[in-house]
Amino acid sequence: MIKKTLYFGNPAYLSLRNAQLVVKSPQVEERQDLAEDTKKDLERTIPIEDIGVVLLDNKRITITSGVIEALVANNSAVITCDSKNMPTGLMLPLIGNTLQNERFRAQLDASVPLRKQLWQQTIKQKIINQEHILHLYSSAKTGCMRTWSTEVRSGDPDNIEAKAAAYYWKNVFEDFPDFVRGREGGPPNNLLNYGYAILRAIIARALVGSGLLPTLGIHHHNRYNAYCLADDIMEPYRPYVDEVVLDIIRTERNISELNINIKARLLNIPVIDVVIDGKRSPLMIAAGQTTASLYKCFSGEQRQISYPSMV
Repeated sequence: MIKKTLYFGNPAYLSLRNAQLVVKSPQVEERQDLAEDTKKDLERTIPIEDIGVVLLDNKRITITSGVIEALVANNSAVITCDSKNMPTGLMLPLIGNTLQNERFRAQLDASVPLRKQLWQQTIKQKIINQEHILHLYSSAKTGCMRTWSTEVRSGDPDNIEAKAAAYYWKNVFEDFPDFVRGREGGPPNNLLNYGYAILRAIIARALVGSGLLPTLGIHHHNRYNAYCLADDIMEPYRPYVDEVVLDIIRTERNISELNINIKARLLNIPVIDVVIDGKRSPLMIAAGQTTASLYKCFSGEQRQISYPSMV
C-alpha cells in the first residue's frame, strides 16, 4: 500500500484518537460560539497506518506525544522545517525491524571490498540516470556520461562521480547558464534542497524498515552526519527529483520562493512512478525494495543492489 505524505503549513492541533491522527484548526477550537459537535465535524482524521511521511512547516503546530509515539511505531518519517520553511529535522524509530540486531551485525561486518563494490554499483546507476535526464532536458551531448558510467571502478578511486556531476550540473539547467550546485546557491538550488530533503527522509525511513543503520555508510563517513547510508543509497534516486524540478521550472514563472504549488509538486516525490527490477512502482515502495536488497548484499544472499533505472 502506498503511504500518504502529509504536509502541514498552517497552524494545527495534531492529536491521537482510536489509532487515527486527528487534525484540528486552532481557529475553530478557540471559537466559543461553535458547539462541540460542530467542531468535531470540522476535524479531519487519517489512519496512522496510512501515513509514511509527515512534514511540519509552521511554528504554531501543536503535536501530542501520543501522535509522535504512534507515527514512530508505524515507521513514519516526521520532518520539521526551519524559519526559512526548509526541511531541517528528521525523526525515525530506533527499532524498525524485528531482526534488527542480526541485520546490524551483517551491516557492521560488511567487508571493505564489498562496500566498495556496492558504491561502484551506486555511482554507475546514478550516472546512467543523470545521462537520461540530460538527454531529455538539454541539448548537451551525453555520450561522455555513458562512457563514464562504464569506467566506474570498485570504490570509484578515479572519482568519476565528480567528473560526471560537474558536466551534469553545467548542462542540465539551460535556463540558468551560471548555475552552480550548492545548498546556499541561488535558484533552482532551493527546489533541489527541498526535494532532496524529502528523498533523504524516504530513503532513511526505508533503511530503518529494513533493519539497517542509516548512520553507517558504504562510502559517506562524515563524523557529524547521522544519515551517511541514506546519503549513499539516495544517489541514483536524485535524478528523479531533478526531473520534478526541471518540470517545475518549465511551468512556474517565479521559483525564487517555494510557493504552495511548488511545494505540492515536490511533495509528490514519494509517489513518482519508477521502474525497478523491470516493474513500475511508486518511489517510496521502490526505496524499500532497494534497502531490502542492500541487506541481502550485506548478508551474502545477493551481490547486486536493486536500483531504479530511468532508461
